[in-house]
Amino acid sequence: IRVSFCLAAEQGNEGLVSPNRPARRAMILLLALLLISDGVGTAHCSTVSGNSTDMLSLLDFKRDITNDPRQALGSWNASIPHCEWKGVNCSLTHPGRVTVLNLTEQGLSGSISPSLGNLTFLETLDLSTNSFTGELPPLGRLHRLQQLLLSKNSLQGIIPATLTNCSNLSYLDLYGNFLTGEIPLSIGLLSNLLWLQLSENNITGTIPPSLKNISQLEAIDLADNQLMGSIPHEIGQFPSMMGLVLGGNMLSGRIPTTVLNQSYLQILDLSTNMIGSTLPSDFGDTPPSLTLLYLDYNMFEGYIPASLGNTSGLSVLDLSYNKLTGQVPSSLGRLGMLNNLNLQNNKLEAKDIQSWEFIDTLSNCRSLQVLALGKNQLKGAIPSSIGNLSSKLQGLGLDANDLSGTIPTNIGNLSGLTTLALRENKLHGSIEGWVRNLRNLTVLALDGNNFTGPIPTSISNLARLKKLYLANNEFEGPRILSLGQRISIAINIADALAYLHHDI
Repeated sequence: IRVSFCLAAEQGNEGLVSPNRPARRAMILLLALLLISDGVGTAHCSTVSGNSTDMLSLLDFKRDITNDPRQALGSWNASIPHCEWKGVNCSLTHPGRVTVLNLTEQGLSGSISPSLGNLTFLETLDLSTNSFTGELPPLGRLHRLQQLLLSKNSLQGIIPATLTNCSNLSYLDLYGNFLTGEIPLSIGLLSNLLWLQLSENNITGTIPPSLKNISQLEAIDLADNQLMGSIPHEIGQFPSMMGLVLGGNMLSGRIPTTVLNQSYLQILDLSTNMIGSTLPSDFGDTPPSLTLLYLDYNMFEGYIPASLGNTSGLSVLDLSYNKLTGQVPSSLGRLGMLNNLNLQNNKLEAKDIQSWEFIDTLSNCRSLQVLALGKNQLKGAIPSSIGNLSSKLQGLGLDANDLSGTIPTNIGNLSGLTTLALRENKLHGSIEGWVRNLRNLTVLALDGNNFTGPIPTSISNLARLKKLYLANNEFEGPRILSLGQRISIAINIADALAYLHHDI
């Protein structure tokens, strides 16, 4: 999965941030799709109309539809057997009994009729990505139901406890609605559940410990709700768990050690919570399959565990916006698959050759696309080895540190850079020797330093440049540098700073 990065304009500070929540959502959805072995497309079809109860239940459902812009239900009439209606599949062994209702992405509006609870042979109900409103219908009698996919609608109300009567349910996806209340304590009765997706709702309360009873769970996504309390240690007792996404809540406490003992865990997202304490020194030794790790926007303290360098498959490591101290471990250079390293907004230090060694070792990460180190306590000169980083690097952030000296000219080797943020340091000298080589730049933030000399005319040749921040330096030459029809940049004068902040 290729992880993109976003630009942040926070109080006038251009920096690098981690992949946004939709990008992370795509990751967990992709994982879930890979888990589904018996999808809608494998359902058996029958054209025999031998059960009027199912047909009448479907017609009740149609009557509650208030808008059908694509005429998805145009074939739903008595002149056509209901097993031939669009989105409907029936059983071969029980003629006329509906096993699949799939009307995803049809633009349908209205409420979901309670009559669907009469389709007792239903195995798959997929009404995702529509505009349904109202509450979840009573579906507790659907004991054969395996997939309930109602994501990306506008459903309200609580998750009814009777839903846990659907004992064969393996995929429950209610993400992207307006559901409230707590997760039913009886959810542990869904012993066959593989995938639980309740993210992007308004669910409150705590994470039910009864989840431990669902031993086959492979993916849990409860992100972007209002869950509180600690992460129950029971949530780490799933031998097949591959994805645990709890970001965007109000969880506190520590990361249970049981979570880190998951042999198959690939995605761990605990970002934007209030989880704290130090990270275990053996963090990188226990989940060997980890590829995506998001712990940003929490309250972690202490050092970054050197053992993270042992997680050989890690592609995204985001520890930004915490209270981490000490040095960046050079062992991270062993992460050959790493493409996004975000450590910004901590209290990390570097002041001598030894503490800057991590830059040297990161040159081994040939897939690295984003390196965000802004708003830390990095001091001294930028190592010349910065120019040895991956040619795939797109974003480099060293802003708001205590850097001094000149910028190594071999930073121009990073020809793939689209964003370079060096603002708010003590850097000086000319930028002439390297800026001309960064032809893919769209954002160049150098303001708040001590750069001197003329502004290179070669900047005019950076055809993709959209934002250029040069204020509060000691550049010489004209006040305004014209970049053709694309952009005009004011420099080094009081009104220039106001202009730039307004532009941001």
